[in-house]
Amino acid sequence: MKSDKMSANYSNFLNQIGLGAFDLGYLLIGMAILAVLLLIFIVISVILLRKIGKMKKRLDQFLTGKDGGSLEQDIVALFEDNKSLKEIAEKNKKDIRTLYRNMESAFQKIGLVKYDAFNQMGGQLSFCLALLDENNNGFIINSVHSTEGCYSYTKEIKGGESSISLGKEEEEALSMAMGEI
Repeated sequence: MKSDKMSANYSNFLNQIGLGAFDLGYLLIGMAILAVLLLIFIVISVILLRKIGKMKKRLDQFLTGKDGGSLEQDIVALFEDNKSLKEIAEKNKKDIRTLYRNMESAFQKIGLVKYDAFNQMGGQLSFCLALLDENNNGFIINSVHSTEGCYSYTKEIKGGESSISLGKEEEEALSMAMGEI
C-alpha cells in the first residue's frame, strides 16, 4: 500500500513537472551519466589546477625580485644589446671584406731558388726570389753573386707570366711560387 501511495506521489510529481509519461528508470540512468561526467570534470579540474600551480611557481621563480617595470627594462636592455651586436657584426663583415680585398694584392706566394751562378765560386750565393699575389701578379728578383760583386735584376710577372724571357732558375722560382712544384 505504501509503495502504491509512493508511486502515486512520484507520478503526481512527474505529472506536475511535465514528465508524467516519462519512465523513472531513464531518469536514474541519466542522473548516473551526469554523475560520471561530473566526476570526470572534477578530475580534469584538479589536474588543471595542479598544472596552473606549477606554472605559477615557475613564473614566480622567473619574476623573483622583479616587478613589471624592471622586467620591461631587462627586456629593453636585451633588445638594445641585440641591436648593438647586429651593428658590430655588420661592421665586422665590412672589415673582413676590406681585409680580403687588401690581401688579394698582398704578396702571398713565394718561390726561392738558390744556385751557384759561376760553378767555380764554391757556394750557392746567388738566388732567384719570386713574390706573387693571389692573382699571380708580382715580380722575380734575381741576385747574381760573383767575385767582382753582386748584381740584382727584377722582372715583372702578370698572371703568372713574364714579358721578358726567364732563366732556368727564375722559371723554377716562379713555378714554386705558383705551387706547380
